[in-house]
Amino acid sequence: MIRFAQRLAPLERNVFADMDRAKATAIAAGRDLIDLSLGSSDLPTPQPVLDVIARSLDDQASHQYLLFNNTRTFRRAAAQWYTDRYGIHIDPETEVLPLIGSQEGTAHIPLALLEPGDFALLQDPGYPSHSGGVHLAGGQIHPMPLLAENNFLPDFSQIPDRVLDHAKLMVLSYPHNPTSAIASLDFFREAVAFCERYDLVLVHDFPYGDLVFSGDRPPSILQADTEKQRSIEFFTMSKSYNMGGFRVGYAIGNAELILALRRIKAAVDFNQYRGILNGAIEALTGDQTVVSQTVETFRARRDQLVESLAAIGWIVPKPEATMYLWAKLPDRWATDSINFCVRLVQETGVALSPGAGFGASGEGYVRFALVQEPDVLEVAADRLALFLAKT
Repeated sequence: MIRFAQRLAPLERNVFADMDRAKATAIAAGRDLIDLSLGSSDLPTPQPVLDVIARSLDDQASHQYLLFNNTRTFRRAAAQWYTDRYGIHIDPETEVLPLIGSQEGTAHIPLALLEPGDFALLQDPGYPSHSGGVHLAGGQIHPMPLLAENNFLPDFSQIPDRVLDHAKLMVLSYPHNPTSAIASLDFFREAVAFCERYDLVLVHDFPYGDLVFSGDRPPSILQADTEKQRSIEFFTMSKSYNMGGFRVGYAIGNAELILALRRIKAAVDFNQYRGILNGAIEALTGDQTVVSQTVETFRARRDQLVESLAAIGWIVPKPEATMYLWAKLPDRWATDSINFCVRLVQETGVALSPGAGFGASGEGYVRFALVQEPDVLEVAADRLALFLAKT
């Protein structure tokens, strides 16, 4: 009998894996699937990006392993993009690291920071890779509940001293998945000051920085930590540029943290194919029309689904950002979001993500991913109406 490491035990359940099994069962039963459970954009990658990647295939030099020094052109493009956007100088040699999507960074950074038993302060609900990385590093998780009455922002005053005495890092992510909440620069300044007080590294997962429907652009954590004393931020090309399948992103921030993460990365993998980084450079430096078009597409889908749900009596606040709706379940389902989602997909073919899969404070909610056209979202709402009427 094979004996596996105990660190695997907390990873046995995953919200996306659970729903994947439920979806497979529904498809096997002949259901017409409307999948709103996974935040994978259905929009096309910009054609100029694809053209650059395609041309790279004929470059034999691009077929070799790609080590850090040969990613310099991409790192420079990322640094310049960031400086142009946020007005903060970035050194591409010491403050940028290419990643295979931002999830690689959030999952690996605990390995560089936590000794077994150390605490990480994580949002609850939050994205699963944030907790997964802590478990793999042998750390402990202290959940910071995100409640509607607090605009889904953590209350730092509620973190016990016994936890702070053994805490090494805090992970934030705004605009937030799954709640769609946004945070102000003042909030980030408060978070930086708190982390300075307790000597914590501040990790900010920032995949939805462009997907905002009104108001100012969301702040970067480095606008609150301008000297980059203790912060690192992760960006991905998956959302702004519809490049999810290409798995490309980067870390940016404190040079010591970048170097530590680079050491972890060197022990695990190389970089992705050079042609993919060439495409990412084109995305960052080329015509940005695709970003505004993507935002408008998700705005229209948001409006359609909020309206369609209201028509069946399910009132959901209209989110200001991301590609999700965070919807409070009817009272009769308020303590069983997983069963609600499993039954819903099995009986109607509509797949959602259960709030409990993102953490204990997510119970009582479901997440809709806006990854279908408006007419399909309307059909999903009609099926929901029938399901709610008979359950």
